[in-house]
Amino acid sequence: MLLAFVIASTAYIVVSLYIGWALTTNRVIHKSASLALLLIGILAHAVLLYPYIVTLYGLNFNLFNVLSLTSLFFLLFYVLFSLYRPIISLGILAAPTALLGMTAGYVGRAPYQPITDISLGLETHILLSLAAYCVLLMAAVQALFLRLQIRELKHKTIHRFWVNKLPSLQSMESLLFDMLLVGFVLLSIALGIGFIYVQDLMAQHIVHKTVFSLLSWLLFGGLLFGHWRSGWRGKRAANITIYAFILLAIGFVGSKFVLEMLL
Repeated sequence: MLLAFVIASTAYIVVSLYIGWALTTNRVIHKSASLALLLIGILAHAVLLYPYIVTLYGLNFNLFNVLSLTSLFFLLFYVLFSLYRPIISLGILAAPTALLGMTAGYVGRAPYQPITDISLGLETHILLSLAAYCVLLMAAVQALFLRLQIRELKHKTIHRFWVNKLPSLQSMESLLFDMLLVGFVLLSIALGIGFIYVQDLMAQHIVHKTVFSLLSWLLFGGLLFGHWRSGWRGKRAANITIYAFILLAIGFVGSKFVLEMLL
């Protein structure tokens, strides 16, 4: 396990430093080499994480394992989006995020209730929920970057760091709605499967998680409908994305933190 941790950490650190160096010196980032190295890190990260989640006593989705898995999904979706969008520079955020999440999963320990005799439907619900959370986390970060770019353009600042270092505003906005659509579809399927397979919301302590997830789903859905129907974009789209993700995070991570770390 130590070897997998070292390999993944090295890959993430090297890519982070390389992209950071390229951005500060205005050099062209070699996309193929960067993504190839990240794929090596992703494979090592997955090998490291697997035995922590799949245990002899059942599935272990404690807080730290979920953080590690979320960061793994985060990086994987970044690589996939990078294949058709000019966003390789955003690896300066994606790679360190994966490193931090993996490290938390590797060293962190939390009490957990093993998930045993789980149905295929519930497994699908859990994995789709994590994937949706991850994509929508990326959308929230993307929205923050979009806000920073819009602010620089609006105030006509001389030194436009975010405008100059990140992809164009049009590319960033298109990527935001790509992420929102993918995340919303994943979240919709996950919630639908959850309502079918979850037996007792009160007994499983997931009422608050369900309520916050539904509120978030409504906001994301409303934003996508407003974009399609009325052309919502820019600052409004960024703000709604951030607010919707905050609701999702309260229900998803906040509830796990309270149940596992405080109670």
